Amino acid sequence: MSELAREFGARRPSRLVMVAKVGVGGTAPASPVVIQSMTNTDTEDVFATSMQVAQLARAGSELVRITVNTREAAAAVPKIRERLAQMNVDVPLIGDFHFNGHKLLAEHPACAEALAKLRINPGNVGKGAKRDEQFAQLIEIACRFDKPIRIGVNWGSLDQALLARIMDENARRAEPKNATEIMREAMVTSALESAARAEELGLAGDHIVLSCKVSGVQDLIAIYRDLAARCDYPLHLGLTEAGMGSKGIVASTAALSVLLQEGIGDTIRVSLTPEPGGDRTREVIVAQEILQTMGLRAFTPLVAACPGCGRTTSTVFQELAQDIQNYVRERMPEWRLARVGVENMTLAVMGCVVNGPGESKHASIGISLPGTGEAPVAPVYVDGERVVTLRGENISAEFRQIVDDYVSRKYPERASH
Repeated sequence: MSELAREFGARRPSRLVMVAKVGVGGTAPASPVVIQSMTNTDTEDVFATSMQVAQLARAGSELVRITVNTREAAAAVPKIRERLAQMNVDVPLIGDFHFNGHKLLAEHPACAEALAKLRINPGNVGKGAKRDEQFAQLIEIACRFDKPIRIGVNWGSLDQALLARIMDENARRAEPKNATEIMREAMVTSALESAARAEELGLAGDHIVLSCKVSGVQDLIAIYRDLAARCDYPLHLGLTEAGMGSKGIVASTAALSVLLQEGIGDTIRVSLTPEPGGDRTREVIVAQEILQTMGLRAFTPLVAACPGCGRTTSTVFQELAQDIQNYVRERMPEWRLARVGVENMTLAVMGCVVNGPGESKHASIGISLPGTGEAPVAPVYVDGERVVTLRGENISAEFRQIVDDYVSRKYPERASH
């Protein structure tokens, strides 16, 4: 944990650390915040879903949620689990159930067996008298198969009966709350009452994870602060419907960073809308970068690079920064398996003499490329010491070789290698 995080408070102890191979963060660093993602394939398509789960897992997703909405999808889940095993991918699968989960799990016990965790939404488990019965069926199945459950409240599908009850109670107050406050209160109440009911029905408290997802940054922060103050269940963080591109990244980062800094949150998901045909793994990379830039976890070497100015009219440093960032991401799966601690390596690619040498000395490996009017040489610093000066057309390849040599020399081999 970073010094800044310590200053603002240690992470909140969690009741759930590891259940059925579902990693859920507890007190850092022993139980770090865990990254989750979700497929957008048709779960009935075993091949496509298995391939996307594998891609997400290899990108660094530690939990992957899949939609289970039809009988065919439920029947496909064990096949997906089997195909993943054939690919040596053992990432836990979470089944996402809405409306008919009680039926699907009852009809397809192999689906329940293959999943590591179930996600249910108390807002659409059922209506009226059927709600309690169908909720109880889901809890009974979770107990029978010893599966944890995430009770995931979403403001787009909030339990209308509960909302009406809270609005009626608010109307009788001497000083009624406003609509925003009522919505927030209803979200938290739905999660806590559902969790209490699940425990009454026999589900162990350490098998329950809660989430309350909204799409507004300030709403999310307020809701999770309240939720964390009123329970000690593990909390799954995520800004729902965050959006596309920079908007989704910025909104998710703003919301999650505040909560994580306060020690709130055990699992996170960055719910980005991908570009048409875009790479689903982008949400995993963003989640990793949130945690790593905050000093909460390390996943891959980070590259510091200057933004450029009038001194850096050449694009060489930009091209090298992009090249080395892509290179370390490509090599990281191999490095992670073979070397201990390589994710903590830092790199710097700077564009001129103003901050270049100083920033390069602060990194594990840094290079200061020549700015406009400077001598056409690029000094390289390793652990603060100038070791070589590069020049000519092969700077990128030579710099990559320096990185490879540093990894081989600096980070010990894992025992299995």
